Amino acid sequence: MRIRVGCEIAYELEQVTPMIVTLNVHSSRVSDLERPDYLITTPSIPVEGYRDSFGNWCNRLMAPAGRLTLKTETVVRDTGQWDTMDRSAEQVQIQNLPAETLLYLLGSRYCETDHLADVAWSLFGSTPLGWARVQAICDYVHDHITFGYEHSRATRTAAEAYDERRGVCRDYAHLALTFCRCLNIPARYCTGYISDIGLPPPHAPQDFAAWIEVFLGGRWHTFDPRNNDPRIGRILIARGRDAADVPLTLTFGPGTLVDFRVTTEEVIGSDF
Repeated sequence: MRIRVGCEIAYELEQVTPMIVTLNVHSSRVSDLERPDYLITTPSIPVEGYRDSFGNWCNRLMAPAGRLTLKTETVVRDTGQWDTMDRSAEQVQIQNLPAETLLYLLGSRYCETDHLADVAWSLFGSTPLGWARVQAICDYVHDHITFGYEHSRATRTAAEAYDERRGVCRDYAHLALTFCRCLNIPARYCTGYISDIGLPPPHAPQDFAAWIEVFLGGRWHTFDPRNNDPRIGRILIARGRDAADVPLTLTFGPGTLVDFRVTTEEVIGSDF
């Protein structure tokens, strides 16, 4: 299967403004790209790429005053298979976890493990270890939070999402991450593209999405507390401890988002 992915984002900036932009498909999928998804800016300005501490590909630039448009586009070769599940995956005891996973047991900007530890153990302490426990967490979060773009708030934490019971995909991800970490299961935040391929219409407007990866049975597994069902064409952009580590765009100064479009669609035939 071939999937076209990309975005076009425009800002109005009051002054020359440094920016960090994380919009390229993650390096784990680079071999699947039919062409590089270069970051294209209008007007054309110098862009410097680098890898952050989590291994994500980022771009830094000096945006001029006025309107700046950021655009990426590529076609990804994908298996066309639904997200996989491994119900036999077991929880790894802390003393046996690889050192690089320990970071994902800790609290972070949006994931207050200290505030939600008692809640997590009271809700899930009696559930079976491993895959079943993580799925119970995702089932709970999926039902507990009401989705709505009108509920979006950049400062909402996992504890606030738990109390307010509303939010967007990042809030579902943060709450599920926090519960997992409270129960000694390494979990990390992911952002990228999720398609509606294979799902009956009507389809929601295209957008970037957030989900989580959980370390079970010696490897990372994908869980999606927002949708809570498998998808075709889940394409990673970046991963980190929570949304604070992987902002898609970060402006170091005042600016207004004036246009935002995301594309995730199957390419039929030889069309690009």
